[in-house]
Amino acid sequence: MTNEPIPVDELKPEDVPDCLKVETYFDFQTYPFAHEALFTSPDIACVLNVIPAISGYAEGWLAETIAQNLSAGDDLNVRTDTVGDGAQAWGRFQVILEAGAIFEPATVVGITEPGAQAHTIYVAAGASILGSSIYLDEGDIYIGEGTTVEPGVGLKGPTIIGAGNELRQGVYFRGNVIVGDGGTFRGELKNVVMMDKANFPHPSYVGDSLCGYATHFGNQATAANLGIFEGLREGADRKPLVIRTEEGAYVLGGPKLGIIMGDWSQVGCNSVADPGTFLAPHTIIYSLTRIDKGFYGPDEVVKNKPMAHGVIERAALT
Repeated sequence: MTNEPIPVDELKPEDVPDCLKVETYFDFQTYPFAHEALFTSPDIACVLNVIPAISGYAEGWLAETIAQNLSAGDDLNVRTDTVGDGAQAWGRFQVILEAGAIFEPATVVGITEPGAQAHTIYVAAGASILGSSIYLDEGDIYIGEGTTVEPGVGLKGPTIIGAGNELRQGVYFRGNVIVGDGGTFRGELKNVVMMDKANFPHPSYVGDSLCGYATHFGNQATAANLGIFEGLREGADRKPLVIRTEEGAYVLGGPKLGIIMGDWSQVGCNSVADPGTFLAPHTIIYSLTRIDKGFYGPDEVVKNKPMAHGVIERAALT
């Protein structure tokens, strides 16, 4: 193992260890993903390069897709700076609705800087947004066909949401979020990719993370994305996160990294993952588990069973 950590930005594809390769975690042949290009572009040498690329990819995809649909669509309802009766709106924004889409938010926040280009929310056919808060002051938002957005949801752009998703009350997507098709959500996401059938239906937090096909968080599970001691430092003084593998040590460009979850991986209720946790496909984490930074799986069960192994102390009640 080398002593000096290697910046992941300097890794050549042939030097990437298996535990940091994209294909170790995500099988796009078996489970195709609409945004596979984010993971397979020439700039992506290892899985860790994907996370800082989310923002630029999302912005480019949103601009291109909205422009193409707008130029090709014959039956689009286009609104400028207006929302339905009873909703509140600030600033400048654009709303594009396909036939059959429902857009009845509680609040829309647009851009207020003079001369700045307004952002857009595009709602595909059969999708519905009811009583939600929509923030278009920092980026566009795309809502796929048949997706339902319940009252009490907060969405900030840039965000891409695929088809057939259920966004339950309490969802807060803080921007730079890419969601595939057929998922269920209720927690808080920031700078995250969730692939098709990702299932995060309970209160939780996931940031600076990648979650593969049919991944799942149990109730109140969470993934820390900043070390607890780094939280004591001012932002500019925080140290980049170092990932150690059998082949060597690798340093990120910044201090934040959440969890990398391979296809079908699961995290049980009330478990907490340290920053820099990697779960290869079909890795199961039992409930009430503190998951140390590192590599797990594939095809592994990580158990926390204190009653069976004598960690729990029991005493008589007097």
